[in-house]
Amino acid sequence: ILRSCLINGEIPDYFGDMKKLKNLDLSFNNLTGEIPASFHLIKVDFLYLTRNRLTGRIPSWILARNKNADLSYNNFTLDSSAPVECPRGSVNLVESYSSTPNKLGRHPCMKREYPCLDPRNQQRYSFHINCGGKEVNINNKTIYDADLEARGASMYYWKQNWAFSSTGNFMDNDLDSDNYIESNISMLYNVTAPVSELYRTARVSPVSLTYYGLCLLNGNYTVQLHFAEIMFTNDSSFNSLGRRIFDVYLQGKLVLKDFDIAAEAGGPGRPIIKTFTAVVTSHTLKIHLYWAGRGTTGIPKRGTYGPLISAISVDPSIRQHSLSSDFKPPVHHKKFRTALVAGTIAGAVCFLSLILCFMHEKGYFGGKISADKELRGLDLQTGLFTLRQIKAATKNFDPENKIGEGGFGSVYKGLLSDGTIIAVKQLSSKSKQGTREFVNEIGMISALQHPNLVKLYGCCVEGNHLMLIYEYMENNCLSPCSLRGLAYLHEDSRVKIVHRDIKTSNVLLDKDLNAKISDFGLAKLNEDDKTHISTRIAGTIGYMAPEYAMRGYLTNKADVYSFGVVALEIVSGKSNTNYRPKEDFVYLLDWAYVLQERGSLLELVDPDLGSAYSSEEAMVLLNVALLCTNAAPTLRPTTSQVVSMLEGRTPVQDLLSDPGFSTADSKYKAIRNHFWQHPSVSHSMSTNGPYSDSSLSNTEREENGTVQRTPEDVPDKN
Repeated sequence: ILRSCLINGEIPDYFGDMKKLKNLDLSFNNLTGEIPASFHLIKVDFLYLTRNRLTGRIPSWILARNKNADLSYNNFTLDSSAPVECPRGSVNLVESYSSTPNKLGRHPCMKREYPCLDPRNQQRYSFHINCGGKEVNINNKTIYDADLEARGASMYYWKQNWAFSSTGNFMDNDLDSDNYIESNISMLYNVTAPVSELYRTARVSPVSLTYYGLCLLNGNYTVQLHFAEIMFTNDSSFNSLGRRIFDVYLQGKLVLKDFDIAAEAGGPGRPIIKTFTAVVTSHTLKIHLYWAGRGTTGIPKRGTYGPLISAISVDPSIRQHSLSSDFKPPVHHKKFRTALVAGTIAGAVCFLSLILCFMHEKGYFGGKISADKELRGLDLQTGLFTLRQIKAATKNFDPENKIGEGGFGSVYKGLLSDGTIIAVKQLSSKSKQGTREFVNEIGMISALQHPNLVKLYGCCVEGNHLMLIYEYMENNCLSPCSLRGLAYLHEDSRVKIVHRDIKTSNVLLDKDLNAKISDFGLAKLNEDDKTHISTRIAGTIGYMAPEYAMRGYLTNKADVYSFGVVALEIVSGKSNTNYRPKEDFVYLLDWAYVLQERGSLLELVDPDLGSAYSSEEAMVLLNVALLCTNAAPTLRPTTSQVVSMLEGRTPVQDLLSDPGFSTADSKYKAIRNHFWQHPSVSHSMSTNGPYSDSSLSNTEREENGTVQRTPEDVPDKN
């Protein structure tokens, strides 16, 4: 057994000479290359090569033998010799082939990241499993599917909307066959029927157990993992001395380290539920339980170790009882084509805009027809709250719950009946631009899900009230890791988005100091074939890229520029638009370039830090910020390159300048000076809390520093 030993390189041929070898476990390493031809000589009963980087073809003899072989999670070549679908028997091939185009019609279970290739199936939003047990109906509300497959040494098993993969055999239990489903030997405490049925049995695995939620709608989900230690006793006998310890990963992220069920629950036989929030972005949810060799292995009998789980429940993050009775999880009622995602979202935004125009014509703003009657019948792809719920959550918009103010309107903290803390972003009746951006924000963010993007829970459209309901963010500070959210918008999302309003007040921190991008009211689809913006310019003075502010030239490099300005503000502790040193350098960015030329860039670091910072890390962030704010957009790095530099995976690039921009630089500086001399234009928008909004009318934007201009206001590109 050489599992998890950080072994690199190819598998040696000499294993084929070991004729008496019965069990070969090389799993969880970094092995590359092909499976040696000499392997067909060995007579092993168990062959574990899972979670390596093996390539080439899978030898036919492995598929033909009736032996346990786990080849899952590798990069084998998908060819005509591959089986049509994942075997349900002794060979585990889940995610064993590289993610090359599937032209052979093979089942998606064998492809990396397990794609959902049938659009008709991408309509599921929940699943429930009684792991290792029979079907259980909880109060005629929730049905937990039966999970009775008894095999597990190298097993992949799937049903219509979920599957599991199990790896390993209990080598020291002296039994002819292993048990992968266990029944309780301990009394159950603090649980009654029918819920107790979930804890009478459990699925176990000696090494690795992965459950999949298949073909889910992309979005945020609440994942509940049900545990109860049913193989130890709660008395003074030998059976009470066992300790089961394992790790739990959700979507590849470690969420429970050295998890001990009995210790967490207060003893054996006591159920405990661990609740997490997961983001599904590719229609698949992965729950991975892994034994890393810790805990006891022989109590109450030999072979008692490894992960154990009783039940799994996965539902949308916002429960239906906390929303209005009209809310339904989003379901596509027409055929969905991946290639038309961008067009679908753009069409939805335009359609909602037309609806708002229709409401205006019908007297919506005059009170003739209420907004809720116009919009309630639409599939907004988000939850719909009632005004009564929002008033109850915010204590009738108590001023003490007000946490922010922007051109869009006020932002309030609220508490739903189920305990969920929310932020309510209220559209001001005075804002002329708010309705357009209200629709745009719903259309954009409901189609985007990422850990570094603020979650949209739903909206409230009732009477003259328009409100967006977001997850509550405890802090209004900012971290460079927000750039992962930008990288997702620019490069990883199927729909490429330019945010257009990246600034400090639009990047928030949750209670765990995870940075998330908010305010998508000005976000725009990034159309690669269009380089000159045809709609009005939007953004905030001091953060807008010069080529966009002056010529309307919009690419995702405009967001990179804005991030560079924000990074300078982080290091210096000063606002870009409100900073004016003694010298005639109006903007913080101007001063940064002067200090860079002098070789004294560290003078920009916030003096309040004293010596409590790393000068090396500060220089990295400062140099990256200057790269991002290069006057030439083509010389700015991409968001993914910036992430790589900040994480230390690649060196910081040299700062280059485009000679063709030298003349333009003086123009940009002249414009900055002009804005400085007209404080009504350059004054930055104030914020009283962690939420602010840039959705202002033209007049409001000029007064608050956030600008929108029509094409007639933009100088010609030439």
